[in-house]
Amino acid sequence: MIIYTGGRTDIVHFYSDWLIKRFKEGYVLVRNPLFPGKVTRYELAPDKVDAVVLTSRNFAPILDRLSVIADHYSMYYHYIITAYGKEMEPGVPSIQESIRTLIELEQLVGSKRIAWRYDPVFLTDVYTEEKHLKTFERIAKQLTGHVDRCILGYLDKYDKVKKRMPELRALNGENQSRFLCELGRIAADYKIPIQACAARGDYSRYGITPAGCLTLDMIGEANGLMFKNLKHKGNRPGCQNIESRDIGAYHTCLNGCKYCADQQNPKKVQENCELHDPESPLLVGYLRPGDTVQQGIQKSFRQ
Repeated sequence: MIIYTGGRTDIVHFYSDWLIKRFKEGYVLVRNPLFPGKVTRYELAPDKVDAVVLTSRNFAPILDRLSVIADHYSMYYHYIITAYGKEMEPGVPSIQESIRTLIELEQLVGSKRIAWRYDPVFLTDVYTEEKHLKTFERIAKQLTGHVDRCILGYLDKYDKVKKRMPELRALNGENQSRFLCELGRIAADYKIPIQACAARGDYSRYGITPAGCLTLDMIGEANGLMFKNLKHKGNRPGCQNIESRDIGAYHTCLNGCKYCADQQNPKKVQENCELHDPESPLLVGYLRPGDTVQQGIQKSFRQ
């Protein structure tokens, strides 16, 4: 079983105390987002977890305690660094601060375990193709030799987000081809393999590999592990990821990203944050009367 953080919220950035506590106590409870009365328990003992994948826009809060997890589990890290400023990502550190933290992380865990996510990509009158390419090259120049790969991703739920962000512009046609070609060239110049997450087309002619951003091959190569040859089903169209268990909760992220389709209710986010207790096995609140707790299925993918 793969334990994943970062899909529903930024646990590493805002809830690292809770995360460390969960691994020390050896289990976690996760409330079903669709059926809130159903709670799943996952054992976090090293013999029950094939790997732990941490995804965040800021690893600084956990660096000095990362060994609590990393010394006992096979690990992989997704570090998200984009071109956007505070008007888009108010809770995210600056690009330069993020680069410094990523390099600190690399010194602890090695470059083979780190993927730089340039995700999501979208266009506005401010964040044009030229702006993206200039910033992408600025980041790539500093991350060369410090990361395993770059994972490129487009804005998810575009139509839904556009209702809140009418300034969004589509990237398609000849502009898209030129843009992707330049991204592939820059990545190659700085010797950073680049791949597309949930690709909507074949970008291999631009030097951009269509591949999952969380695969057994990635985790295995980074940690010297052998996994079974299993189908990677993914969780949305075009996704080639291996099955994982996200231990986060929606509407708890304080990054406040304007483009995030799952964080449209700041009041709900604040309410959930007030219910958070680092001592609770649940990220938000506690078990309630009437909750049903079931043991999660934890099949190993290892050979």
